[in-house]
Amino acid sequence: MMRLNYQRHCYQLLRRKAMCGLFVLIFPLIFPCLFTPFTHASPSTFSEWNVPKPRHLRLLRSALQRERLTGEQSDLWAPLADQGWRPYLGSVNAPSLPQKSEGYLQVFLDGGLNQQRMGICDAVAVAKILNATLVIPHLEVNPVWQDSSSFMDIFDVDHFMNVLKDDIPIIKVLPDEFSWSTREYYATAIRGTRIKRAPVHASANWYLENVFPVLQSNGIAAISPFSHRLSFDNLPSEIQQLRCKVNFKALVFVPHIRALGDALVHRLRYPPGQSQASSTDYLRETTDQNGKQNPQKFVVLHLRFDKDMAAHSACDFGGGKAEKLALAKYRQTIWQGRVLNSQFTDKELRSQGRCPLTPEEVGLLLAALGFDNNTRLYLASHKVHCLTNFGFAALLLFPTLSLTTSNSLYSRYMEGKLGFPHYETSSP
Repeated sequence: MMRLNYQRHCYQLLRRKAMCGLFVLIFPLIFPCLFTPFTHASPSTFSEWNVPKPRHLRLLRSALQRERLTGEQSDLWAPLADQGWRPYLGSVNAPSLPQKSEGYLQVFLDGGLNQQRMGICDAVAVAKILNATLVIPHLEVNPVWQDSSSFMDIFDVDHFMNVLKDDIPIIKVLPDEFSWSTREYYATAIRGTRIKRAPVHASANWYLENVFPVLQSNGIAAISPFSHRLSFDNLPSEIQQLRCKVNFKALVFVPHIRALGDALVHRLRYPPGQSQASSTDYLRETTDQNGKQNPQKFVVLHLRFDKDMAAHSACDFGGGKAEKLALAKYRQTIWQGRVLNSQFTDKELRSQGRCPLTPEEVGLLLAALGFDNNTRLYLASHKVHCLTNFGFAALLLFPTLSLTTSNSLYSRYMEGKLGFPHYETSSP
């Protein structure tokens, strides 16, 4: 009898363990967002994580009710009135290339693509100020995007050099006598040719006083970091105009990136049907339907609610203690704790407007502006922080929200799984 009771006890114990194990295996499939790590080094967020819930239920209900009751039309699609703005490049004088360069200027650009683009404009302007030869800028690998693309992978380098050929001398690669000047060289020790402490929004005089002597003495100067390192104020008009020329004329994406952008816009203007959407060549099929449907309007939305933005804000998004710990570890990994917002409470940060809007809040904002639930939204973003929990409110307001990001379409294109239409497009 005792043996039978013991066996029954063991059986029940094993059964409970099996049920617990099955629960552990199934739970991540039900709530995948709770198990997405913030970094490779961060632990699982299995414990003490509160699923973020809508924070503005009253406003959400009001917005949905207004959509159903009024269906009011908005004039948001109307063209903006002419406010007298004119291109700054219209008054550019004929550029004059200096007879002799003072040396080579290298810049190492970090940040995202937008920051790097601004850095390229600044680099050309600084090269003009210093009468230097610009080496095609080096784009650092961003710790968030992990994108190792070079300048030539993104921008048409020959077009860039040709547009600016009369403004500054530009070279793709340093000559052999300066081939030692690399990122690795400057990472191993303090070097006399590297300018490491260029102030943010430095003046033209600062470069003439601090970088020009390095150029004259060594024939080369490398500035790293170089993000937001040139002022927008008190610069000669020709330098400001040169910046505009770089941004609006010299920087052009390589052909396959332009084709991807044209295809995305075309798909939004001429949305495919269900049968076309399931095809790997749906973009080409959609192009064939141009004569059968009118182009539609759409809104491109960049949420700026990525993992790094959420962590850098130091705000509380309702994920509980585990979320706070995970974001804190991410801040320490990426910025080594150098985040000023960390010294404030969530209430203080929100009162100061330092917290990024969640997808729920952006949806409410668009609804308040007058966009109705027939508006086509395209989510132009990287991986959105916990979108599965925050995004359902936005989907309620805008059922046609497209969750297919440009990153995923680009990957499919590069893998040869996506066909692109061939058609002519006009420049904006």
